[in-house]
Amino acid sequence: MALLAAVAQAAAPIPAPPAVKARAYILTDHFSGRILAQSNADERAEPASLTKLMTAYVVFSAVAEGRVKLTDMAVISEHAWRTQGSRTFVQVGTQVPVDILLKGMIVQSGNDATIALAEHIGGSDAAFAQMMNEYARRLGMQSSHFVNSDGMPSPEHYTTARDLATLSRALIRDFPQYYPLFSLREFVWNNIRQGNRNTLLGRDPTVDGLKTGHTDSAGFCLASSASRNGMRLVSIVLGAPSEKAREEASAALLNYGYTFFETIRIKAARETVLKPRVYKSASEFAAVGVPYDVYATVGRGQAAALRSSARLSHEPLLAPLAAGKPVGELTVSDAGGEVIARVPLVPLAAVAQGSLWTRLVDSVALWFH
Repeated sequence: MALLAAVAQAAAPIPAPPAVKARAYILTDHFSGRILAQSNADERAEPASLTKLMTAYVVFSAVAEGRVKLTDMAVISEHAWRTQGSRTFVQVGTQVPVDILLKGMIVQSGNDATIALAEHIGGSDAAFAQMMNEYARRLGMQSSHFVNSDGMPSPEHYTTARDLATLSRALIRDFPQYYPLFSLREFVWNNIRQGNRNTLLGRDPTVDGLKTGHTDSAGFCLASSASRNGMRLVSIVLGAPSEKAREEASAALLNYGYTFFETIRIKAARETVLKPRVYKSASEFAAVGVPYDVYATVGRGQAAALRSSARLSHEPLLAPLAAGKPVGELTVSDAGGEVIARVPLVPLAAVAQGSLWTRLVDSVALWFH
C-alpha cells in the first residue's frame, strides 16, 4: 500500500518536447532562466529582423540613460530611405520622432526606421553596430556578432537561439516600461496603417511580444514571450519554412512549457535569510539575504519537494561589511537533491565597526570561538 501511495503522489512524467519545423529553437523560463526545451540552440544562425531586438536594447538604453529622448527628432538620411526590405515609409530629409521610429521598427519591422535610429544614436549604422556588439558582450551573448542594425544578410552577422533568448529576457527585465511596444497590434504614420507581423499576438492573448524575422537565407524566425498565471516563458524559433510554421512552432513550445512546468518564487528580493553574529560591529547581528527575487522552475506538481539551504562562506563574520558584497550562498534543490539554483547571500545594509571597547571585547571573545 505504501508503494502504491508513493507512486500515486509522484509527479506526472514529462514527455519530450514537441517536434517542430525549425532549424533551431529554445524555450526558457524568463524568471529562473531554466531551459525547458532546445534544439541546435548554440548553432550559429542568421537572425534576420530578430537583429532589431538588439537594436531596440541599445535604443532603450540610450533613452533610459537620458542620452536620447523619445521626442527627439531624427533626420531621415538617404541611406535610411533607400534601404531594402520592409519599410515604415519615412521620407528622405524629413524629421521623425524617435518614438515613431521605434514603433516602425518593432511593429512594422521597418528597415528604414531602424537605420534612422542607428544613425541618430550612433552617427552611422556601422558605428551603431559596434555599440550592439558591446551590449551583447555585457549581456553574455557569447556567440553573436552584428554588422548592421536591421538584420540584412552578411557573413559576419550572426547569433544563436540561446543568445536571442538571453537578449529577449534582458529586454523584458531591463526595460519593462518599453516592453509594451512589442505588443502593439498596429500603428499609423503618414495615414498609413501598419500591422504587427507577429500574428501570434492575435492567436494567443497571453503572448505579448517580441519580434518576427525573415530573409530567404534565414527562413522564418520568431521570438515570442507569453505570461500565464505569473509564469513567463520565452521561445525562440529560427529557420522555420513558413510564417505558419514559425507560429505553430512557437505556440507548441509555449504550450509544452506551461503544461508540464511551473515556476515558483523561492525568496523575494532583499528578503532576510540569516541573521548571523557579526563581531566587532556596532550591532551584534546583521540581516543577510538575497539581492534579487529567487525563482525555480520544476515539473508541474513538484514544487512542494523544493528545498533551500543557506550557508556563510566563512565564519566568524567581522565588521565592517559592505552592503551587497557576498558573504554566503543560498542553494535550491529539487526532489532528487540536485541543486537547480545558486544565489549569493549579501548584507542587506552596511555593517559598521563598533567602538574601540566593542572591538576589544569581541577580540577576546574570538579567542574562544
